[in-house]
Amino acid sequence: MSHGSLSCKADDTLHDAAQKMVMRRCGSLPVVDDNDSTKLVGVITIRDTMLPLYPNFGEYIHDAKTARDFEDMEENYKRVMRMKVRDVMTPNPMSVDSEMPVLKAASFMGLKNLRRMPVVDDGKLIGMVSIGDINRGMFIKLG
Repeated sequence: MSHGSLSCKADDTLHDAAQKMVMRRCGSLPVVDDNDSTKLVGVITIRDTMLPLYPNFGEYIHDAKTARDFEDMEENYKRVMRMKVRDVMTPNPMSVDSEMPVLKAASFMGLKNLRRMPVVDDGKLIGMVSIGDINRGMFIKLG
């Protein structure tokens, strides 16, 4: 598990969250309460920051030509990057606690196809666990 993980707040912009993820080379961030930096309220992924740029399936079906207007998508980029994290995050995400057995955490991640999960003890965010953390714990440290 990574302790003291980087996080963002629900009122941060998508630009701020995406910049943190890109600079730290991570694909997701825990979202903490605006008034309590230990209270987990959601998770945002780099994919979440990109989805508002693309048309939804209904738009694409009804007007495939306009839905693929990449110039228009680029024009919308600035508007999308000003959106708030709360608008695209996954609220109340699945989390694990620090005492959970590694294989149990790995099975939760596998069932939901997650690469990272928040670690929460007594309602407080204490870190993130990744597939890489689990692999290192199972195959390198224990081997």
